[in-house]
Amino acid sequence: MKRHTLVISFLMIISLTLTSSVFSQDNSGKRWKMGGVPAIAYDSDMGFRYGALANFYDHGPDLELYPAYRHSLYVEWSHTTKGNDIKQMKYDSEYLIPKVRVTALARLETEQAMDFYGFNGYESLYDAAFTDIASDEYKTRMYYRMNFRSLRLKADFQGELGFKKLRWYAGFAHYNLKMGSVDIAGINEKKEDEADHLPEVPGLYDEYVRDGYIPAEQAEGGYTNSLKFGLVADTRDKEANPNKGIWAEAFVVTAPGFIGNKSPYTGVIVTYRQYLPIIHNKLTFAYRLNYQSTISGSIPWYMMVYKPDTYVSWNGLGGSKTLRGIMRNRVVGEGAVLGNFEIRWKFANFKVGGQNLYLALSPFVDAAKITKKYALQPDISGDADGIHMSYGAGLHIALNENFIVAVDYGMAADKRDGTSGLYIGLDFLF
Repeated sequence: MKRHTLVISFLMIISLTLTSSVFSQDNSGKRWKMGGVPAIAYDSDMGFRYGALANFYDHGPDLELYPAYRHSLYVEWSHTTKGNDIKQMKYDSEYLIPKVRVTALARLETEQAMDFYGFNGYESLYDAAFTDIASDEYKTRMYYRMNFRSLRLKADFQGELGFKKLRWYAGFAHYNLKMGSVDIAGINEKKEDEADHLPEVPGLYDEYVRDGYIPAEQAEGGYTNSLKFGLVADTRDKEANPNKGIWAEAFVVTAPGFIGNKSPYTGVIVTYRQYLPIIHNKLTFAYRLNYQSTISGSIPWYMMVYKPDTYVSWNGLGGSKTLRGIMRNRVVGEGAVLGNFEIRWKFANFKVGGQNLYLALSPFVDAAKITKKYALQPDISGDADGIHMSYGAGLHIALNENFIVAVDYGMAADKRDGTSGLYIGLDFLF
């Protein structure tokens, strides 16, 4: 199924970004700034996505901390005409608890047709003909899809370790994930022309459950409670789009049995990001390297394919947050390495209505490889897994430094990873 994003979404992003302004004052003068945009997209099977998102920043009296902030609150509600839904709130502050940075998230999400391509990269067969209605091998446009619902709650805490740039990190997260077959009957009910109806045939998810590659007791998902501990080194000159510095993290993530997990596991996640100035505050080379792997136990399959909005767990690689231009969840295993490399060029700075704006271009290359396979799946395709690579470019529109609208277009280097992807969202990738 091909996805099409409406050009109007980009035009509305620009128009609302330009008209965003200071929305609150206190007795000391200006304090808050806001950026807000509509959430609009289109998918031929899922329908129109509509809603809104906004980010509120408290910069202190008279904006004394700008572009830094005391508190940040991000809210989003978006829905599609055929049942996909996101409701979430994110909070971030270094002032709620003295000397401790607090980040909290609450997110409800449903997706009628989440991507599922199996496990172990190229060892799982991807055949575009199975979803091409004009092909003799056509099965259904929903063959590589499954139903998905989730509740995610998390709270993370960071504090200094005697050095301002070195911090300890501790966090707790609760995931309640529900997986299942795509509701073909429900989708067909909303199609007036019977010629457009999807055939009610098994998808890849159903075949994996039938063949035992997905354990029966995990087939419909489950819940996971995880604890995370680690260290963070951060020398960035600013967070939203650094010109120089490093941002490195090393975590142990564990889901032990004593806090209710039926499939206990422990793993490590190491991420290194560096920002190298080529021309001060104008041209920067940025890259991110990530390694993740389980070191004990067995992670449930649904935690490997789950795709949070940030790269903090064993989520499937591919798509807007990891491998731009490669199909979402194409690279799934118990261990993987990931690299993202991009040039960021601020080519225009100006003011509109008292608001500071800049435009930036960012050509990029993304790559990943599985280092530890999911044990239950054999080599179905006959192809050994290799490096998954994509390339492309992004355009970023920044309002008051912190609120950044991102438009990325990526292309897969190998047709076994798909063709291309267009992504409209917020912030630089890292």
